[in-house]
Amino acid sequence: MGAVDRREAGADLPRPNASQPVFSFEGVGVSFGEARVLHALDVAVPASGVTVVLGRSGSGKSTLTRLCNRLLDPTSGVVRFRGVDVTELDVLALRRAVGMVFQRPTVFVGSVADNLAASGVVDRASHVRMLGRVGLDPGLLDQDAATLSGGESQRVCLGRTLLMRPQVLVADEPTASLDEPATRELEVLACAAVADGVPVLWVTHDLAQFDRIADHGVVLGDGTVIASGSATRLRAAPGGIDALLRAAGPDAAPNDLGSRPAEG
Repeated sequence: MGAVDRREAGADLPRPNASQPVFSFEGVGVSFGEARVLHALDVAVPASGVTVVLGRSGSGKSTLTRLCNRLLDPTSGVVRFRGVDVTELDVLALRRAVGMVFQRPTVFVGSVADNLAASGVVDRASHVRMLGRVGLDPGLLDQDAATLSGGESQRVCLGRTLLMRPQVLVADEPTASLDEPATRELEVLACAAVADGVPVLWVTHDLAQFDRIADHGVVLGDGTVIASGSATRLRAAPGGIDALLRAAGPDAAPNDLGSRPAEG
């Protein structure tokens, strides 16, 4: 079977490589009709730590996450997963490797165990261990998922994603609808995933959250990268991240940080 056939079968996803970005966006643009959502977007996401994407509403943050596992394809440019153009990879294999957690948790009809089994992992022992890993009582396994709180639902969704053993976790404002305790719990879980070797790409508009969890950062404005780099370097920028966010308006232009990939 040739290389193209293996890709069609999902047999050759690139292996994790700490020296290679987990995602690279090269001249990426996304338009819907006349509406330009992303343009000339160039940034690399490191294969370790938590990379936080910051930006105002409408800056293109959620669109960027949907490019990662081909929920959306760019109008122009190339998106790479570990150096390989995502369009050359089997889409189902890519979506298992790129675990997604969204702002609104999606629980299916049935029990918590049924929801976890949707990952393809069906044995109860694995479900019990995963509930412990995401900070939930294993006694919830047989509970109707529709009765869970928002924080519990989000953790079940995270557990379902982690059961698929993703190579990277992409979280699109996963705490936007949660209270402060549930938010902090989910942040701890994201950092725990990083400690287990799973890099995290986390979208937020919350600067305080950036300060708590970011190892690297990307600031978006008007559909392009205003600045990117280590969290330490972004905080040290003139005026700090507040100034970068204020600059990230319709007429903002990349500063000297924006030409560099996010780095460790």
